[in-house]
Parts: sequence; structure tokens; C-alpha cells
Amino acid sequence: MQPGMRNRFRIAVLIYSMTNAVIFGAGIITVLNVSALRANAFVWIPVVVIASLILAAPFAWLIAPRMQARYDRRHFDQKMP
Repeated sequence: MQPGMRNRFRIAVLIYSMTNAVIFGAGIITVLNVSALRANAFVWIPVVVIASLILAAPFAWLIAPRMQARYDRRHFDQKMP
């Protein structure tokens, strides 16, 4: 694995839990606020849990380069005279 890809993977792993929490929170709020979904919450809540676990990985992978670019830009600016 290349160093750049390894760093992106590490950052994505760190971001995964946060993106999972945000997606889960949005999904659970939707389930609890829509009365049609609330009636079958015993079905929809597990769907939200599984969907958030699956969808968090690609979102974390897409966010990781932006976090790395912010870090690189900040350190590059400090090294310049």
C-alpha cells in the first residue's frame, strides 16, 4: 500500500465512527418523526443501524482527503518563510 493511500485509510478509520454517528442520528430522527415509520419502528430502526454502518465507510473515505489536505496545507504554510 502506498504511503498516501495508507494515510487516507488511517484518517478514514478515524472519521468512520463520526460519520456513522451522524448518519445514524439523521436516520433515527427521521424514523421517530415520521408517524408512518414510527408505527413500524421495530423494523426501521435495525434498517437505520445497518444502513449507517454500511454508508459511513464510503462517506469517511470521501472526507479523508479533505482532512489530510487541511493538515498538509497548514504545515506547508508554516514552513514557508
